[in-house]
This record gives sequence, C-alpha cells and structure tokens, in this order.
Amino acid sequence: MTDIGATFRALHQPGTPFILANVWDTGTARMLAGLGAQALATSSAAHAYIMGRGDGGTVTRDEALAHAEEIVAATRLPVQGDFENGFGDDPETCAETVRLSAEVGLAGICIEDTAFPSGTSYDFELSVSRIAAAASAARGLSKDFVLTARADGIMLRNYDCDEAIRRLQAYAQAGADCLYAPLPRSLEDMTRIIQSVDKPVNILWAGKHAEISRDELAKMGAARISLGSSLARVAQRAMHDAAVEMFQEGRATMLTQGIRGDVVDALMEKGSQ
Repeated sequence: MTDIGATFRALHQPGTPFILANVWDTGTARMLAGLGAQALATSSAAHAYIMGRGDGGTVTRDEALAHAEEIVAATRLPVQGDFENGFGDDPETCAETVRLSAEVGLAGICIEDTAFPSGTSYDFELSVSRIAAAASAARGLSKDFVLTARADGIMLRNYDCDEAIRRLQAYAQAGADCLYAPLPRSLEDMTRIIQSVDKPVNILWAGKHAEISRDELAKMGAARISLGSSLARVAQRAMHDAAVEMFQEGRATMLTQGIRGDVVDALMEKGSQ
C-alpha cells in the first residue's frame, strides 16, 4: 500500500516548488486533480465560508476532520489539513490532532501559532512546545506524516520578521518538516525567511504575493506554494459580481462566461482516477 505521507514529503524540494492546491469540497478536489494538481489541501477559511461562518476558529476539530476525510476520498492525491492552531492551546491537543488526522488519511497538517478567538500569537515557549508535541506524535505514527509549522505573526502584525525567523528556526529544531510564515512584508524578508532555515519553506500565493511567479519563487529557494483561501475568493468574486449584475442591474451577461458542463464532467472523471 502506498505511503501517502512519503509521497507528499517527496514533493518538497527547495528550489523546485510544487503548488499545494487548497480546495473546499469533493468537486473542487477532483477538478484541480484533473487539471494537474500534485497535492491538495483543505482551507480553513474556505471551509468556514461554505458552512456560512467567518474565518478564524469557527470550525470544530470534528467538523474539520470530517471535511478533510471527504477531500481525501475524492482523489488519489496526498492531502494536507489546514488545521489552524491544532484546535486547542495546549501541546497535547496538537499531538492528538496529528493522530486523528492520520486516521482520516491525511498526509500532513499545518499548525499555526495563533490563539482563537483572540487572534493573538502564543508566546515563544508555548508555540515551540506545541510543535514539539505535534512532531513527536507524527514520528510515532506507522506511516510518514508531514508536519508544517506556521509563524503567523507577520500576517497578523503581532510580531516582525526577526521574530518569525526565530520561531521557524525553533520549530525546525522541534521537529517540524515544513515551515511557513505567511505574507512577509517584502521580497527581501521572504528571501531571508527561506534562507534562514534548513527545512522546506511554503510560500502563500495571495494578495500581492500572487503576482510572484513560480520561477521567481524557485530562484528564492521555496519548496512549496499554497493558495490558502485565494482560489475560493476568486470563485466568490465571480458569484458576487454576477449577483450584483442580476439583482442591481437586471442583467445576466456574466452568466454567459461559465465553463461548459461537459468540460467540468470530464475533469471530475479524470480527477477521481
């Protein structure tokens, strides 16, 4: 039987970044698999949106695991769970989340250093202990499992790039397999982050950073590019603009721009194989 965690780990090659495609249901999983995705991930924000909730600590662990299990079953690709803060403050909760994630077939998960609902960053020592516990649980599994540790303080404006690097280096020492500091303030900071650690680094294609090409990120040494909720927001934008045109202008020209059903059907079939 294939070790999906090992397959996922092998994709992480600094200087040859693959695109980790964040999806939000079986259909998007199969469509992106059919279009050539090498690996998939859930998106905590997109999952919350389809449940009619806001982003940030609004989805329970049981809900996230059930959602992830559906994504895992949709294709043959490795899937990472975007599991926010591991669904609890204490290290043992993070460890238990790793074990439960492996049980539903995930190839890895991502754990960030943000407390909910406050949005504050855990202090340094606790943030490292949480990753150490998660890494220990991952190494105790019967199959490979890729643990990604996130330092979200730059994105949340809770701390600066120097602190993010300090945390990422500590997370690497604690056993994290991949490192991630979303949305550095500049390309210089992004390069510093990548070069400051000896583990694969994930870069988020979102906002202005989505204008950076994969070739450019490869030259910087990135190993992985994730989408977060960016693709879901593109879909939401299309729905928003079409609805505004219909309800406020009484026209439906945007509805002529949809993709053909037979094209989608073919991609779904291809992505499920």
